[in-house]
Amino acid sequence: MTLAAGRHYLAIPGPSVMPDPVLAAMHRPAPNIYEGELVDMTATIAADLKRIAVTEHQVAIYIANGHGAWEAALANVCAPGETVLCCVTGRFGEGWAEMARGLGLVAEEIDFGLSSALDAGRIEAALREDRAGRIRAVLVNHVDTATTVRNDIAAVRAAIDAAGHPALLMVDCIASLGCDPFEMDALGADVVVAASQKGLMTPPGLGFLFFNERADAVQRANKVSGYWSWTVRARPEMFYQFFGGTAPTHHLYGLRTALDMLLAEGLEAIWHRHEVLSGAIWAAVDAWGQGGAMRLNVPRPEERSFAVTSVHLPEGKAEELRRFCSERLGVTLGIGLGRDPGVDYLRVGHMGHVNAHMVLGVVGVMEAGMAALSIPFGPGAGSAAAEVVARGC
Repeated sequence: MTLAAGRHYLAIPGPSVMPDPVLAAMHRPAPNIYEGELVDMTATIAADLKRIAVTEHQVAIYIANGHGAWEAALANVCAPGETVLCCVTGRFGEGWAEMARGLGLVAEEIDFGLSSALDAGRIEAALREDRAGRIRAVLVNHVDTATTVRNDIAAVRAAIDAAGHPALLMVDCIASLGCDPFEMDALGADVVVAASQKGLMTPPGLGFLFFNERADAVQRANKVSGYWSWTVRARPEMFYQFFGGTAPTHHLYGLRTALDMLLAEGLEAIWHRHEVLSGAIWAAVDAWGQGGAMRLNVPRPEERSFAVTSVHLPEGKAEELRRFCSERLGVTLGIGLGRDPGVDYLRVGHMGHVNAHMVLGVVGVMEAGMAALSIPFGPGAGSAAAEVVARGC
């Protein structure tokens, strides 16, 4: 027998749950792409994206997923043969480094492991050793979606400044924007990479680059293709220049509605909601771990993302539980991406359009799955999660 009939719930770390108003906004005929409503609306999107990133600087929009936004960021500020310093706290840190190498860059990695945040002291030391100033940029994932580690961006900015190094600070906020607290200007990021399909609650397909004057000055000294260059996209004279060609029409309608919803709630409220709901998941896993082998991948709470949680359950039980919950109970959890063996990890997405009953429902489903599969676990997870939610009200 299956209990999965009904509306399936996707608790993966992106694409996140899309609100019904966002889907409804996209359900319309193709618009005129030369004048009228779409053109007028797009001008408001750029301004409101900057409100979400908390920046007074520029934003460029690409028809791309997060990987495309990675490439756009590198293409604008780095030329083949130049060096970037990649701070790796998981698979997506490795992925950005791999992309850099594919573009002909020298990607030097500092590996901080898969369960802890970066050590800014090691970054400062590496920059001090670079007396010739070869390193063009420091690449950091604010949240690595695979390990769910959250890094201290202010500490990286301080390390670059303490070393007196001219490297740009480039931050991947694909998983964290609109979920974990992040303020581009206050944190001193020069380039910020984001995408539409996680905290911004819009289908995959839009990538965003936020950049300040320091990064723009570097870009202007580079040779960048007309498509990847952020110069015209951020300051278009004609509408099509926003996107290097035809606009992603229906994504823009969806994004406009998503931004309306986010700004109506307010950033402080959004960050608080994600903090509370992630805490409910952590409390449940801690309770289960008292009578079984389940544990959180990131031991220190201050180094955990509010958007997604990686969970370790050995002997292949994580994948067994994940499949059971999806096939038999109607909830899909995230795979153990970037792990060997991946079958010992699963990830719980709690980003974007998510509320208390969604998260508490995931807790109940996971416990039912463990009980059905005879996976040992400690009692009280539901009560512990509910108590976190109650305190956060």
